[in-house]
Amino acid sequence: MEYVRLGQSGLKVSRLCLGTMNMGTPRWKPWIFDEAQSEPIVRHALDAGVNFIDLADFYSTGMGEEVVGRILNRLVRREEIVITTKVGYDMGVYPNAGGHSRKHIMDGIHGSLRRLDMDYVDIYMLHFFDVNTPVEETMGAMNDIVRAGKARYIGVSTMYTWQLAKIMHVCERNGWHKPINMQLQLNLAYREEEREMIPYCADQGVGVSVFSPLARGLLSCDANSTRNQTDFFTAQMYGDKASREIAVSAARVAARRGVSAAQIAQAWVLQHQNIASMLVGADTAEQFDSAVAALETRLDAQELHELERNYTPCDLINDYTAGQRIAREPRAATGRFAAVEEGAA
Repeated sequence: MEYVRLGQSGLKVSRLCLGTMNMGTPRWKPWIFDEAQSEPIVRHALDAGVNFIDLADFYSTGMGEEVVGRILNRLVRREEIVITTKVGYDMGVYPNAGGHSRKHIMDGIHGSLRRLDMDYVDIYMLHFFDVNTPVEETMGAMNDIVRAGKARYIGVSTMYTWQLAKIMHVCERNGWHKPINMQLQLNLAYREEEREMIPYCADQGVGVSVFSPLARGLLSCDANSTRNQTDFFTAQMYGDKASREIAVSAARVAARRGVSAAQIAQAWVLQHQNIASMLVGADTAEQFDSAVAALETRLDAQELHELERNYTPCDLINDYTAGQRIAREPRAATGRFAAVEEGAA
């Protein structure tokens, strides 16, 4: 396993981060694993050298933190791992059940620590940008959580670049702790964050961790998984022709290598400049091992062209643009992959 500093902080994290959205209770969503099913996956990731674990209070409406917390407390010493959890999505149907008000953030950290049975989290993250709460209120509360020792650092996820810039500015102006991590969506079928967010994070010293490297299973050719059959977001995000052609290209490159399409797609993310860590939401040890193999997989120029040629711009995928996609057309194949495409036609 490789370890890198997260942004300009001194925190060292593994280049693979264990995603835990699939751990908790199937009562929340049918594709969620219970504690007994989750433990072998967590153990396998730890054995592979992973020290970076990603959670959120929203996952299984709190049960995800309870389940993963119990597993981690059994398997590893607290100081050996880096725990991040997120706050913001509704945890109930009452006023102040969600968002980034001072009240909900303070309630959120106390609830997460209780469920995790831990004294602190390493990175406490905003799950999105709350447009209904003054950013000064949100970041003042996050700063107080760090000062109180309930989190070592703060982070952010899934927002426009100007929103992160606003957060960074208010922290600078008030002398507050700044985010050290931006968690964003990046994969072969969704690359919009390359335009502004990733360069901005590099300029500001904010580490970038990536979720959904397989485009919710599209790039592993797993369109018939339980999750994709029950989660309408997959079709909404990746139901266009360009996304399907990108998946075909990933399979084409993988076939020439004799490896899985998932390994190729993950290798592309890990080879991407300015990416510190990649989340892996594995259902099996074998799925996790494809990400480990991707750490050693270097893609050449022709492979990169084949993987990237179908991509064209699309609307950002975030809480504000659901369902808005731009029609996309692929570019022609070149080099040794052109003959493959012509033969398929």
